[in-house]
Amino acid sequence: MIAVLTTFFSTQIIVLAATDYDAAEVAKIMKETDVFNLKSKSSILMDAFTGNIILEQNSRERRPMASITKIMSMILVMEAIEKGELALDDMVPVSEYAYGFGGSQVYLKPGEEFTVHEMLKAVAIHSANDATVALAEKIAGSEEVFVSMMNEKAKELGMNDTHFEDCSGLETENHYSTAYDIAIMSRTVVNKYPKILEYTKIWHDTFRNGEFSLDNTNKLVRHYQGTIGLKTGYISAAGYCLSAVVKRDNLTLISVVLGAPDSNTRFAESRKLLDYGFANYETFTLDEKYTEVGVIEVRKGLKTSVRALIAEDVNVLLKKGTKQEIERHSSMEPFLVAPVQAGQKVGVIIYKLGEQEIARVDVVAEEGIEKASFIKLFIRMIKEWFGIGKSKDS
Repeated sequence: MIAVLTTFFSTQIIVLAATDYDAAEVAKIMKETDVFNLKSKSSILMDAFTGNIILEQNSRERRPMASITKIMSMILVMEAIEKGELALDDMVPVSEYAYGFGGSQVYLKPGEEFTVHEMLKAVAIHSANDATVALAEKIAGSEEVFVSMMNEKAKELGMNDTHFEDCSGLETENHYSTAYDIAIMSRTVVNKYPKILEYTKIWHDTFRNGEFSLDNTNKLVRHYQGTIGLKTGYISAAGYCLSAVVKRDNLTLISVVLGAPDSNTRFAESRKLLDYGFANYETFTLDEKYTEVGVIEVRKGLKTSVRALIAEDVNVLLKKGTKQEIERHSSMEPFLVAPVQAGQKVGVIIYKLGEQEIARVDVVAEEGIEKASFIKLFIRMIKEWFGIGKSKDS
């Protein structure tokens, strides 16, 4: 009887989830939508690679974010794994407190245990509140301490208009974020914790040895090419929310919509933003890290010159067809005086599109060069007088 009920209940969940996305209605909304004037209360479209903002609407307005909260919860889980404090095969016990959570859940029972991996699936795919709380308790001992960690991480990431009161997003009072902050948080997932995306891109899975169906609440995973994440959210105070991550070729975009009037509008306006980004923009690496851009004279050193290298990759987001218009403007030290430190800044390159600066990067010394002794310098001077033994290492 229990197995039959469980199977029946799982089937009901699939039916209910399917009503969250009506393809015909989404297409109709998209056709009627002006990407520059969305119905959602706030929104943003950001390039995940550079962090550049393509479009935004009320993106700094504080709003409840519902289950989008769980992105930060998953970040802290992955951070604990990276630190060696947690492993995917560790068992997570279910407390009475976790069992008592309502909303979206996988109906955990007190005393049950599941692996971190299984709990993450429940959170990332099904948005399970009970699994989120169980993971929070596993990491921090209590949800209260875990939420403090969430707020500390938000500050570290520069999410200056975000405050968490719980780990799942059910709370509404003093629990808020902005489309901009959520994009920052989502970008952190893409660039630092991409393992999370391995979970959020799963369309369908099961829990409790196949007894419970997990169907992704983010319907774009199935209905929009390249979607690999990230998280939906809904409570009445927040409206319908979504942070979506979509990758096509070398371009990864993040769209966030908060406060959409219904689920179909949430997905339609997300798609509208993403369509605009993919149709009009592309990313390039203009110069790669450690590319040599010159050689600089070094005076009074054991060596007489040092190679000048680009300090980091120069990644830019550009409107399609404008790459050829980019100009490089470099400013380099005419010479250096030893001692020179490896990685010492020796210049800068500025990249411009017309009069607009679109990127800049430091140029650094490839290696350290110690100051030469008086005797070494004297011998070098004599050799130079007689034009013998000339070498950059002389």
